[in-house]
Amino acid sequence: MNPCLSKALRRLSLVPPTLLAAVACAAAPVSAVDDHGLTVTLPAPARRVISVAPHVTELVFAAGGGERLVGVVEYSDFPPAAKAIRRVGDNKALDLETIAALKPDLIVVWRHGNAQRQLDKLKSLGVPMYQSEPKRLEHIPESIERLGRLLGSEAAAAGEGARFRERAAALRRQYAGRPPVRSFYQVWHQPLMTLNDTHMVSDVIRLCGGVNVFGSLDRLVPTLAEEAVLQADPEVILTASMGATSSGKALAGLDAWKRYPRLQAVARGNLVSIDGDLLNRPTPRLLQGASQVCEALEAARRKRPADQP
Repeated sequence: MNPCLSKALRRLSLVPPTLLAAVACAAAPVSAVDDHGLTVTLPAPARRVISVAPHVTELVFAAGGGERLVGVVEYSDFPPAAKAIRRVGDNKALDLETIAALKPDLIVVWRHGNAQRQLDKLKSLGVPMYQSEPKRLEHIPESIERLGRLLGSEAAAAGEGARFRERAAALRRQYAGRPPVRSFYQVWHQPLMTLNDTHMVSDVIRLCGGVNVFGSLDRLVPTLAEEAVLQADPEVILTASMGATSSGKALAGLDAWKRYPRLQAVARGNLVSIDGDLLNRPTPRLLQGASQVCEALEAARRKRPADQP
């Protein structure tokens, strides 16, 4: 609100001071830098938000703005309240007509999860867009707090960010100094794919005192020969399965390793699947997935031969 108008209203006693302050705050411009370094500025906190990725939906709720979501994509299933929000397509095809009809004042997108042609069409609507793509564990609370600024829910976002950092720090303390566990994370089995150390899943493995045996590879998502895994001989093989956005076939991919009984992970019973939504979505729930990974690595330590440290 214009400061001069605020003073005039106060002089006329038309609006209680506390309400006037709230209105003035709500009308002030807000800005945040998105995950690709672009500054997003709104004339006032967003009131009608479209999320075009399931993880974005979770982050908006975490930032205290769930009630402002007017449209979300398929698989936006958490928290449960997200299931009741209008669907506007999926990651393959967005319903531009519905999105425009919902009159959003902010669209939050996932740059590498939404096709560029879809993003170009969204840009044609002239609605401010925030690109969400947290890549490291520490980016999750930062993303929540930045979204909180755009939603005008800074206090709620700050609280959620603090809770995430505290829980992550507690896990780090719990597993600090534990003997490292050589771990292989299987993204898919046909073709055989993994992740390098620049991916957030590797952050989780390190948090638990593990070592990604293919972390030093150049590509974010390298394709491997089966022989490379046999040569690396990991103690644990991890994969994601049965999340809302996965096909459920990942577990079958782990079972295929059982034909190599001398592989350490097979011999010691360390083939582990984690709910894909808890590992693949960069949201506060990632720490639930991290806890499961930590438990799996700790179980692997207990199964080591007595002469192995």
